[in-house]
Amino acid sequence: MSGGPGAVFGRLPLDLGPLFDTLAERRPSVEVQLGRPLDLAPERGTAYDTAQLAELVRETAAWLAAAGAGPGSSVAVVKRNHWDYVLLACAAARIGAVPALLSERVPPDALGTLLRRLRPDVLVAQRDVLGGARAAGVELTALAGRTVCLDGASEGALTVDGLRGGPVPGVRTRGEDEPLAVIHTSGTTGVPKLVVHSTRTLIRRLSAFEARPWPVLSARRGDTVASAISFAHGRALTWTVSAFWRAPRTVVLLPDPDPSTAAALLRSHPPTVLEALPSSYVRWQPLAAGAENPFRDVRLFISTFDAVHPPTVRTFLEATRRRRPLWMQGWGQSETGPLSFRFLTRGALAAAGERHPTTRDLGRPVPGWVRVRVCDPQRPGRTVRPGGTGLLYARTGALCLGYLDEPERWRRKLHRGWFNTGDLGTRTRDGRVLVLDREVDMVPGMSCVEVEDVLHERLPDVEEAVLLSVADGRPQPVLVTADGTLDPARWQEAVRDLPPLAEPLVVGWDAVPRTATGKVRRHELRERVLAGSAGIGTGLWT
Repeated sequence: MSGGPGAVFGRLPLDLGPLFDTLAERRPSVEVQLGRPLDLAPERGTAYDTAQLAELVRETAAWLAAAGAGPGSSVAVVKRNHWDYVLLACAAARIGAVPALLSERVPPDALGTLLRRLRPDVLVAQRDVLGGARAAGVELTALAGRTVCLDGASEGALTVDGLRGGPVPGVRTRGEDEPLAVIHTSGTTGVPKLVVHSTRTLIRRLSAFEARPWPVLSARRGDTVASAISFAHGRALTWTVSAFWRAPRTVVLLPDPDPSTAAALLRSHPPTVLEALPSSYVRWQPLAAGAENPFRDVRLFISTFDAVHPPTVRTFLEATRRRRPLWMQGWGQSETGPLSFRFLTRGALAAAGERHPTTRDLGRPVPGWVRVRVCDPQRPGRTVRPGGTGLLYARTGALCLGYLDEPERWRRKLHRGWFNTGDLGTRTRDGRVLVLDREVDMVPGMSCVEVEDVLHERLPDVEEAVLLSVADGRPQPVLVTADGTLDPARWQEAVRDLPPLAEPLVVGWDAVPRTATGKVRRHELRERVLAGSAGIGTGLWT
């Protein structure tokens, strides 16, 4: 697991800092189209080529250095979702600093906790982030050596304009096993963990693996590749390296999943490869049925980060005019990168409304790259028989370096080189992985995720179904609909053969708290709708 994938790049010095310089010199230029101007350079519009991106990274590195960043320092970034998270990370890495990418969706108290763990030399933020945290009683500027505000003056912060004009620092290299970047986990159960990756794990292993010329999966020169994810996530870094190395004709970047915002860009640049958050796919389903369907040319849909439900997959596979479109569903974590994936076809999803939808089957671990085993939760070294349920452990060469400032928590997650994912699941006799639930969200004798799938199948107007475990009662369904209502008779019909559930709470989309990757913050949702009620899982491995 240590050698082959890096050979994709050969001897090319493809490091994060000078990434776009190298791409501009060695690869065909890529046309980049943005859903809105970058917060990093709002005056430059929404279209770039590779050379222009390289220039922007160099300019950014210069003002970061003027702010005090340099070799061995840390640069925290927290701002509105956009792809310039990646450009800021490249600029920091270029001067030898370690970028830490934090989503603005992290609540202020938790954001303060993360910054105390990071102790950044430079914090790059925006006025609404700084002001919103201040209003909540958290002074972010006090938690960094210096703060730079991207969009104008803010109390206690420097401005970008005031830092411009300095020389562009030379590129600083680092060892392949030294920290390269810090990202955070989703934080569905509380304060996110800070995950430290190196050049070897993030670039040589994850990006290099994806940059291979894989049949079907790899972008082609004539493709229009679109991404609509959380760009604060580590996936944005690895995807950028591999996607630009493949050099498709056009890269489309959508920072806002709102259908009315995304529709215009997708229609003007119809994608052939599309990666988006499951929650974005859900919100885009009405676009797929419209007369100006922007998904008509997609040959490959990619979904990661969270469970995706069968009706959503079915909608998009039917929306494209390609004869054999594919949906690639991946399973992985911030600490490990992808662990397994599976391709879904129209035929695989032909049957609707069944008790066991196919999207819980996440395929096989990547051969020669990842190993997965199912272990007894009480005895981590003991594997269960095929078909038995247990905690899923993974072994991969892309495993991160650890959790920043939480060494004991990291040690609890490891057992003789195997990483405890915190997911409950099974392995079939032919080696496929079926993920049932997060351990912290479990209900004995059932899979909450499977029941949520069935509810989506049988209640098409439900935009989100969440099942909360209840230690002293029936599982509590929380259903999101467009108008916050649901016909009780339809509910009774939908649950006719399901385990006993409590009466559903029906709410609107904005009533459900979410992470930057669109996942439901189940812990926070529980506090809102079931205050004082405890779950069943131990949460020891979150």
